[in-house]
Amino acid sequence: MAVHTSSAAEAAAPTTRERILTEALNLFAQSGYGGASMRELARRVGIRESSLYNHFPGKAAILEAIVSEHGPASSASRLEEPRYKQLARQPAAFCRQFALDLVEQWSDPREHQFQKVITAERNRVPGIRAKFADHFYAREESLMTAYFRGFALAGLVSTPDPRETARLFAAGLIYIRLEHYVMGAAPSPRAKVLEAIDRYLDFFLALIAAGRGADNKKRKPKGENRGKAASD
Repeated sequence: MAVHTSSAAEAAAPTTRERILTEALNLFAQSGYGGASMRELARRVGIRESSLYNHFPGKAAILEAIVSEHGPASSASRLEEPRYKQLARQPAAFCRQFALDLVEQWSDPREHQFQKVITAERNRVPGIRAKFADHFYAREESLMTAYFRGFALAGLVSTPDPRETARLFAAGLIYIRLEHYVMGAAPSPRAKVLEAIDRYLDFFLALIAAGRGADNKKRKPKGENRGKAASD
């Protein structure tokens, strides 16, 4: 039994690469990208400095990996998970699940560190700005648009433009984040955030409800052509 417990613990333990990224996020948030050294990072991880290069060619590559695996990049990845694909014909459940997952993400201290790092560094390191745009905007927007296009083609929502509907949905959530997690002296209590989420979802879902208004009944969603969705 002890062997099984040990094996399970080892399987759950973070890999060296994961430990590097975790400590790098902490270090970049504390010292800034320019002020962080590979030597200090290696000390925090508990490995030799030379061993860092077995995982990453340099500090810029570590920052790029952080951008690729944290924050909105992880949000985009969730949209590709089976639990979201199961909601492809349930717009209300989809929107609620997405919003609740964002609340969990916003409440994670690592997310706060990530936002601090990326705000300061995205324009300073070659390649970071392009990766930032790709993971923060293009990928998530494309996936979200595909969901809303599917809802529209199935007659589950009314919208002349699924892309703009997806952007509107995201914009309302971003505003809630700014109000409750960014602009105040301290994050709002979770209950207050969830209340704001519920209020917004009720409004948004009513706005795009199927059959809402005579014009919406007659208009096909943008991108629909003879029953088929056009590519973005």
